[in-house]
Amino acid sequence: MDSRRAESFSDGVFAVAITILVFDLLPIGKDRVSGHILLHAWPQYAAYVVSFLTIGIMWMNHHTMLSLISRVNRPLLAINLFLLMGVVAIPFPTALVAEHLTGDAAQSRVAAFFYGLVMIAISVGFGSMWIYASLRRDLLGAPARIRTTRASTIRFTAGNGAYVAGTLVALVSAPAALILFGLIAVYYLFEHLPGPDDTGDRDDQAGLLIR
Repeated sequence: MDSRRAESFSDGVFAVAITILVFDLLPIGKDRVSGHILLHAWPQYAAYVVSFLTIGIMWMNHHTMLSLISRVNRPLLAINLFLLMGVVAIPFPTALVAEHLTGDAAQSRVAAFFYGLVMIAISVGFGSMWIYASLRRDLLGAPARIRTTRASTIRFTAGNGAYVAGTLVALVSAPAALILFGLIAVYYLFEHLPGPDDTGDRDDQAGLLIR
């Protein structure tokens, strides 16, 4: 299958997930609006910003990843579906965190912990997708000659450990965990994958080269 079909489908899922996030903000000020009410809703804003940035940056990296290959096979599609299952679920733990962040401490920790579990699942999906695409480059043609190093793979999959750390922090402090999740999103804002114009030696075989 052409990778563009998989990317188009994935783009739709990312768009739905990132749009649903705003639904949690709609009840704010619905019955009565004042400065106090708007300021008191800061947990909703914080959860929205972190999740919006997370989904948006995930979309950017997903686009970069698929731009490096021209074909997708069934295993890669299965990994991508697992990844998208996590992405489209993000609005649910986001709503939980927004609702309980400043409430009962135990409930806020549970909400943040669940948020972290979803992020771990997505991170595993991203890492698995990149590693599989790298190892099976013979089956997944690349439109450009790409050379990447093990270091870039380590940098890209570093989020797995960071999300695990954030999830453990959630057991102690939900606000601290949310801040950490936001920082992880900022980390992935920077490029950790090779771009389609990062060319290797002309004599190298076309495709992804891991060294």
